[in-house]
Amino acid sequence: MSTRENGSEEEPVIRDNRKIDPETGQARQPKPAGETAEQAGEQADQPSLADNLASIELATQLAERTADLQRLQAEYSNYRKRVERDRAAVREQAVAGALVELLPVLDDIGRARDHGELTGGFAKVSESLEAATGKLGLTTFGTKGEPFDPTVHEALIHSYSPDVTEPTCVEILQPGYRIGERVLRPARVAVAEPEEPVAGDN
Repeated sequence: MSTRENGSEEEPVIRDNRKIDPETGQARQPKPAGETAEQAGEQADQPSLADNLASIELATQLAERTADLQRLQAEYSNYRKRVERDRAAVREQAVAGALVELLPVLDDIGRARDHGELTGGFAKVSESLEAATGKLGLTTFGTKGEPFDPTVHEALIHSYSPDVTEPTCVEILQPGYRIGERVLRPARVAVAEPEEPVAGDN
């Protein structure tokens, strides 16, 4: 038995090289030379190439499904907005069609009011009718003295006047009606333009 330089005895190293485990009776698997238990554990913890490829494929599929879902949500949102817009347009068209039929009645009410004939029960009925059409969005337009606009005015009478500097509505013969931005009937007006200069005037 050898001794160390300081005089202490060196403990013997015992290696079990038996190929059969005496406790289980099973054959032992030989370990690669130089491999320790710690190294074997580290290798077991490291992901394999197959695991990495599977993770990449899973992440790619998840990104594709997320993009598909976002696209479907955007398409559904656009579809819902389009349906709501179409419904509003259909409703406005239906309301406008009904109101156009009532315009002559409203004209009669206006003329009766101008002549002081809107009294009694007829006055209450006319007020109720005007209130109902107002709730549906019907509004009148056309004011004496405003500039003539061919997109919303219909000129029934034309004249010249020294009192205007541009084509002007000098009289409202029938008010115009609109619902929202849609003109149901232009205002029927008398239009005056500036007088033309007399030939020879400087």
